[in-house]
Amino acid sequence: MTDSVDEHVRLERQEFVATVTIDRPGARNACSMPMWLAIRDHFRAIAASDARVVVLTGANGDFCSGADVVKSEGSSGFANRQLTALRLLAESALAVHDCPVPVVAKVDGYAVGAGLSLALAADLIWCSDRAKLSLVFARRGLSLDYGSSWYLVRRMGIGKAKQLAFTGETVDPEHAERLGLVDRVVPADELDRTVADLAARIAAGPPIALSMTKRMLDGAANATLAQALETESLAGIVNLGTRDLREAFLAFREKREPVFEGR
Repeated sequence: MTDSVDEHVRLERQEFVATVTIDRPGARNACSMPMWLAIRDHFRAIAASDARVVVLTGANGDFCSGADVVKSEGSSGFANRQLTALRLLAESALAVHDCPVPVVAKVDGYAVGAGLSLALAADLIWCSDRAKLSLVFARRGLSLDYGSSWYLVRRMGIGKAKQLAFTGETVDPEHAERLGLVDRVVPADELDRTVADLAARIAAGPPIALSMTKRMLDGAANATLAQALETESLAGIVNLGTRDLREAFLAFREKREPVFEGR
């Protein structure tokens, strides 16, 4: 398929920080199938770029209220091809999770159903103190989707994951932080600044080393210690050949901050 473009999903760049924003006023940023595909293709484009960090967020005071089932079926030609549609949805989830650079979800307002699953596909989740978080699937007669069955267990452990999945309860941000569902809760009026600062710190880091670190951490749960050590050794060899490592040591000797080039 060709790259998908949707007016409700936009990609912007400021230096090395890419921002993907879901912006569908009046629908709490609920995603139709064209929007899910646009998210997929924006993240694929970012993966092939020199971006060093991605901020994934929503406009209009909400993150994403999940899938717009009616519009997804009616406007995309998938009404009689549900399996095809679900496989394309899986491609969107993989594109976010597999992005080679760190992804930060900036969550305000509603993040429910597949919207919360979308946030879980990111590496880090920073949310506001007014966020409304729910894996609402059970209350809609559905099982988990968009990879949330995989993300939840890794983030929270199986017991807490089952509690949220079986009840579909709405979790307040502070409780979500205690559970490990989100990584940081900040006042709503500080969310933009806090995430911008975080993204800037990540973008200032060594891109090659951080990308390999992300891959190692993602694979750690399925690796033995010996396998992890071998992967670290191979990554170390790559690092030793980079200009960024030489710059880091030079900056240390000169008592200044390093300027990494991603080379």
